[in-house]
Amino acid sequence: MSLKTTAAQGALLLVASIATPAFAQSAASAPAPVADLGEVIVTATPNPEDSPTVAEARRRLSRTPGSVAVVSAESLQSRYAPNIADVLRDVPGVYAQKKWGGDVRISIRGSGIGNANHLRGLFVSQDGIPFNEADGFGDVQMVDPLLARYTEVYKGGNALRFGGALLGGAVNLVTPNGSTIGDTASLRADFGSWKTGRLHAEIGGVRGDWDGFLGVTGTTAEGWRQNSDGQQQYVTANIGRSFGEDREARLIVQGAYIHQQIPGSLTLTQALNTPIMAAAANVANDYQRDYASVRTTLSTRWRLSSDLLFEGAVYGTWKDLHHPIFQVIDQQSRNYGAFGRLDWEGRLFGLRADAFGGAWYRVGDLDAQQFVNVRGSSGNRTARARQNAKALDVFGEGRLFVTDRVAIVAGGSWGRAERDFQSFVVPGVASTFNLTRDKDYDWFAPRVGLLWESESGAQAYANVTRSIEPPNFGSLSPTVGGFAPIEAQEAWTWEAGVRGRTSQFSWDVAVYRAELENELLNFVVNPALGIPAATFNAGPTVHQGIEAGLDWRFAPGWRLRQTYTLSDFFFENDRVYGDNDLPLVPPHLYRAELRYDHPSGWFIAPSVETTPSDSWLDYANTFKVPGYTVLNLGLGWTLNERTSLSVDARNLLDERYVSNFSAVTDARTASTAVFWPGEGVSAFVGLRFAY
Repeated sequence: MSLKTTAAQGALLLVASIATPAFAQSAASAPAPVADLGEVIVTATPNPEDSPTVAEARRRLSRTPGSVAVVSAESLQSRYAPNIADVLRDVPGVYAQKKWGGDVRISIRGSGIGNANHLRGLFVSQDGIPFNEADGFGDVQMVDPLLARYTEVYKGGNALRFGGALLGGAVNLVTPNGSTIGDTASLRADFGSWKTGRLHAEIGGVRGDWDGFLGVTGTTAEGWRQNSDGQQQYVTANIGRSFGEDREARLIVQGAYIHQQIPGSLTLTQALNTPIMAAAANVANDYQRDYASVRTTLSTRWRLSSDLLFEGAVYGTWKDLHHPIFQVIDQQSRNYGAFGRLDWEGRLFGLRADAFGGAWYRVGDLDAQQFVNVRGSSGNRTARARQNAKALDVFGEGRLFVTDRVAIVAGGSWGRAERDFQSFVVPGVASTFNLTRDKDYDWFAPRVGLLWESESGAQAYANVTRSIEPPNFGSLSPTVGGFAPIEAQEAWTWEAGVRGRTSQFSWDVAVYRAELENELLNFVVNPALGIPAATFNAGPTVHQGIEAGLDWRFAPGWRLRQTYTLSDFFFENDRVYGDNDLPLVPPHLYRAELRYDHPSGWFIAPSVETTPSDSWLDYANTFKVPGYTVLNLGLGWTLNERTSLSVDARNLLDERYVSNFSAVTDARTASTAVFWPGEGVSAFVGLRFAY
């Protein structure tokens, strides 16, 4: 029997072995049995990372018969977290690694695995409002972790609440408001290696029926590598008006500006021996990314009756991008949308039940131009096009409790996506052309599952979900001949897992197997010039793995936090690549942190992150990228009830390693200057005042 065949079987055995003692332990220390299956928070002593707001979010997500997670703002207060990779580092199953500045590759269960640039196959939003464009393409540089009360992670089909049907699922940041802010006001200053400086301030509160929140962040850094200077500014205002219990209207306005130089990718030899150097083309042409955005949302939460709740929003976003790379990419985009969702709780056929359902409509248009890159400035125009995308999702899911402890879950989404593209002749540029093309996609993605809960609140679940990802404009690669013949990616994903929390243990283990057709894979066209990747539909592929997290409070003040992800992704009888493994995501990723909190208010937290196995660079499986082990150290002191100090020291042994790279078809013939080196030894100090 092959290793790939036994991986899923071994994963199932692991879940079975963990589930039995975990349930026994939680039953021994649990309070009296309760009948409400929606409650899984069983904590005998206060957890500083579980404020009432965050605990309520965990309770709500626990209704999902699949793998989900919540990351609280409290867990980020004692460390330096400048981007979304730092937010998601302790969520098993999430591969989030920094490339440069705030550009992070995020993949959940292999979503967008071959995407060389930015984001695909995963919905990333704040308050349900997407950072993605309407065609699905996006990036996470606009995310400021300090302007989120908590972050929700819905893996795979568990993101049905957001209407989509993507393989990766959804990551949603929730903005603080005047009643959830935690502290009335706070000021935080961070500084450290590479002339890094960050200042964050926020204030909020409630007055009568009104509440308000205002937060601002400014960051500047020279960066570890050459040609990597950057600065970011973020602002968020959140004003709410209450009209009684569980009835409110809310206005959220967010603005951001980012200027970031791009150091570029290197050969493996350069990445491991001279990692601070920048690619020659990036220096000569001053590769950078200037990005401004304004996002406005008007939302409501309205209790219609004791068992029926409506949530909805309308939103608009504006983005302006000036992006000198192999040419100057100049784009302006406008995205608009609306969604509405009903949540119901009651009885059906005499049995307890709950359900949600709704619709989400979004539309976006993008004006795209390209110019000759003259040392970072725009020369003669070389291309002009307009992209329009529309999407509609109608979705619903219900739970029926056939016993006090077992719920049957069923749901699905119907979706439609439209792509309209128009290019224009640029006078004097022979390669330009007039072209108008459009393409539509329709689908239905069903979902069924089971959810069981013990008397202590520990849960076991299983589900099967269909996912669909229509190609974005970058994948369709319009030319004079029209769209590339790219089909939508489809998959069926089977998932099972266990999770629970006691005063000593928190555990979350899931296994999954996704069988894909027409997987959207990419390979780099010309890394030396920064030319984007080309996309192709693969034959049958399989993504399977294990996602495991364990927190153990084994003694007063002591906590051991561990996360492990097994990723086994491969072709299945492909006519070109046979049964080769897919590149990029490491087969094993393990992280552990041992933390001691002293009663007097100081803590120490050494940690390790390791990828003990090498990763494939190419689809032909001819070249492996070495794994790495990085040691870090966190320290902190509570100086008084309002003031705290923290130190975040990283890569203490100055390990030379590759944190990220792009896939190529065959390393024996393709250029392999595709590696992004991991950052060297560094330290950051944070000082926080709260009132």
